[in-house]
Amino acid sequence: MTDIATERSANWLAGAGLRPTRQRMTLASLLVGDGQDRHVTAESLFEAASNSDEKVSLATVYNTLRAFCDAGLMREITVDGSKSYFDTNMTDHPHFYWEDTAKLTDAPAEQLEIKHLPDAPEGAEIASVDVVIRLRRK
Repeated sequence: MTDIATERSANWLAGAGLRPTRQRMTLASLLVGDGQDRHVTAESLFEAASNSDEKVSLATVYNTLRAFCDAGLMREITVDGSKSYFDTNMTDHPHFYWEDTAKLTDAPAEQLEIKHLPDAPEGAEIASVDVVIRLRRK
């Protein structure tokens, strides 16, 4: 982990009030260490961590991703009701889901226009709206 990646990771965790444990620092560095946003699955992050000096279990990856989401550092996007992706970009934006590669990428937010949402049922409020546009290559 470079000094810059370590600093970015520590600041990212500190901004959410999370203690910088060894495992959190390892995963945070993989997620935000280079300053780029990421869409990862728990499995892809586990694989990346397996190639680092600090080994973490898949259970730790799942638990840490959940802690990052709960702290407001990431959000979970579910595709097909079963596959979860974790996004470090916390701005409101839509996603493209590439069916052939099972990859999730950002879609241009400025091109999306939602004019009206249905009213939430009585006793409920809309917490968020996730837009996932499925793509198939021609």
